[in-house]
Amino acid sequence: MKKTLIYIIVAAVLVGLAAYKIAGNKEKQTKEVKEVAKQVDKINVNIVTVSRENIDTDYSANGTFLPKQEMNQSSEIAGRIVNVLVKEGSRVSAGQTLATIKRDAIEVDVSQAQNNLQNAIIDNQRYENAYKTGGVTKQQLDNSRLQLKNMQVAVKAQGVRVNDTSIRAGISGTINKKMVEPGTVVSVGTSMFEIVNINSLKLSVLVDESQIGRIQLGQEVPINVNVLPEDSFVGRITFIAPKSDASLNFPVEIEVQNRGNLKAGMYATATFKTNHGAETQNMLTVPAEAFVNGVSSGQLFVVENGVAKMIKVTVGKIYGDKVQVLSGLNGGEQIVTSGQINLDNGSKVNIIK
Repeated sequence: MKKTLIYIIVAAVLVGLAAYKIAGNKEKQTKEVKEVAKQVDKINVNIVTVSRENIDTDYSANGTFLPKQEMNQSSEIAGRIVNVLVKEGSRVSAGQTLATIKRDAIEVDVSQAQNNLQNAIIDNQRYENAYKTGGVTKQQLDNSRLQLKNMQVAVKAQGVRVNDTSIRAGISGTINKKMVEPGTVVSVGTSMFEIVNINSLKLSVLVDESQIGRIQLGQEVPINVNVLPEDSFVGRITFIAPKSDASLNFPVEIEVQNRGNLKAGMYATATFKTNHGAETQNMLTVPAEAFVNGVSSGQLFVVENGVAKMIKVTVGKIYGDKVQVLSGLNGGEQIVTSGQINLDNGSKVNIIK
């Protein structure tokens, strides 16, 4: 009987402890549920505190060097190549003979045209004399004069053909590629030589629309060439496209005098210096990603007392991933940088650390 009583007391104690534990767990769960409930109506966001900072206002653009001049020298007549007078790498001057085409048949035509001209001269003189004495009509004399002119033109045309048998360089430069050899038969328009002039080169780059207003024709631009890190170059802007491409970039060309170590096709970086100096070095900026519907909207969410409020700011220039703010912020504000898509004006937010 005594044992039974002990068992009953122990069992009662265990039941009491279990009940106490269950009650404690329930209270803890209730607290957790309440805490979660508080967060359910809040939207998670990342923020950044607005501040002033020194911004490098220089703008860089990458591009490749192009020859100032280049052309494919082609044949103006058909025929067989007799001589090729240059090789790849040869420097040539405008007008220099590069190759010759066989002209035996053309010289025969020249002789024939000259003979015809001499006959026309003699015939015309005979008609001129006869007309003075009334031996021929005015119409016959006019036909004779016309025949003489036609023969003179024919001689000139054959002279042009003879001249065209010498293939001459259209520009000064270097033979980059030779496409013919002696014995090659060419037709009119056949490409024979590729000539490039790299005494000066053009660096072709694309400039973003936000920066195009900062540059002008004639402006000097420092240039760094990737494969020549020890050398420094300066070019001058010679062309700014009046129209952008589909990506709102403007083609710009910068002419650089070649000191002999630059080659067409080299990759380089042009750095456009700002004209504003210290005025734009220290400025109020926010990340470009903070703007709602893009930088052009000027709309931002500011967090105040756990609530997101949409504001409108006036933006200035864009420097990489930073955007200058001209008005609408004073500094120190907390700006939402991610999670804006889920926000409305007045939404409660939970700042993610």
